[in-house]
Amino acid sequence: MHSLRIADRSPTPCSPRRFRHQVPLHLLQFPQSRLRPRIQVVPLHLLQFPQSRGFDLEFKLADDPKIALQRYGRYLYDALILFCPSVERFGGSIDLAAIIDFFDSGHDLIIAADSNASDLIREVGNECGVEFDEDPLAVVIDHISYAVSETEGDHTLIASDDLIKSDVILGSKRIVAPILFRGIGHSLNPANNWYVLKVLSASPSAYSANPKSKLSTPPTLIGSAISLVSIVQARNNARILITGSLSMFNNRFFRSGVQKAGSQTKHEKSGNEQFLTEISKWVFHERGHLKAVNVKHHKVGETDEPALYRINDELEYSVEIYEWSGTSWEPYVANDVQVQFYMMSPYVLKTMSHDKKGLFSTSFKVPDVYGVFQFKVEYQKLGYTSLSLSKQIPVRPYKHNEYERFIPAAYPYYGAAFSMMAGFFIFSFVHLYSK
Repeated sequence: MHSLRIADRSPTPCSPRRFRHQVPLHLLQFPQSRLRPRIQVVPLHLLQFPQSRGFDLEFKLADDPKIALQRYGRYLYDALILFCPSVERFGGSIDLAAIIDFFDSGHDLIIAADSNASDLIREVGNECGVEFDEDPLAVVIDHISYAVSETEGDHTLIASDDLIKSDVILGSKRIVAPILFRGIGHSLNPANNWYVLKVLSASPSAYSANPKSKLSTPPTLIGSAISLVSIVQARNNARILITGSLSMFNNRFFRSGVQKAGSQTKHEKSGNEQFLTEISKWVFHERGHLKAVNVKHHKVGETDEPALYRINDELEYSVEIYEWSGTSWEPYVANDVQVQFYMMSPYVLKTMSHDKKGLFSTSFKVPDVYGVFQFKVEYQKLGYTSLSLSKQIPVRPYKHNEYERFIPAAYPYYGAAFSMMAGFFIFSFVHLYSK
């Protein structure tokens, strides 16, 4: 296992987080720019990351007896890349529980498996919400959407272009060329993880089986249910990339031309490099990372934040939201950010307007109910880190001397009382002075 280090630097207002990663021992180039992370990658193949993005990589052998993810209760790395699909046991203090704790603590993870995937790597994938084919000899086969080559082959080299439709995950530039994939498929296990998504899927004609033997029973994984590459964004915003092909990271696949069977178009270069570069930006929070600052609320016409509100007060709520662009924080623009005024359930739910400079705001009337309320913003959107903002504020009723002297709603009762008095006076006068 080798480790990949992204320079250690304390978090600054200019970067969402810092990183450290571990990677394999072959040429691994990780970016360098805004975040200085450390990546731990565990490995065996060629991984290329643009040097301009500025990560420092630290390589460790998977069986290194000195390898560790934390020291004195503090994590040494901010991301872990496992390029050791056949490892049965890690060296040092790393085991399945240590890896689970690593991403449960909000750190990022890349897992690459292949047809030699060990039980350990399969268990890590299962904990992340995916299940690799149980047959250890099975690989993904597609007799229709395979990559054309000079030799007929067994159609295990897949040319896939069934990608998730999300600019924030894969970038705004369309990936035109198919992506080469040779390895094992996996299925999603939503019962274990609701947050796992397919990024690259197999075609409807694909299936998972042993290419060297005849099928005696129907394959368990077939068609578009087979995921080739999946991602997870956990509730703590940790991000995970899982793929069943270590080969898709190597230079030969990066530089190879590709032609999908049945297509007349031959691409000089596969889409692997663009795909993995763009999705690595997402995994390492260079894209789709949001932050919220300057949460404010006050009465309309005032600027100071009160200690409490009174029922039926008019108030204003605002928050600034920014998105990391890879080099700086840019104003986030969206029309679906909502705020709740909440006590046991939302009494007010309002969509906030924005000024295209990152400021989201709205105004509303405090409901005619007193108690302890919360301003809540729960924002979750595909590809973006989630925002969860909460601020508690009490709401009181009117004091006895704050009610109006004459309440308009009570005018009918006032009229009834005075008409009764007038009627009694007239009746008494008539009764006393009539013969």
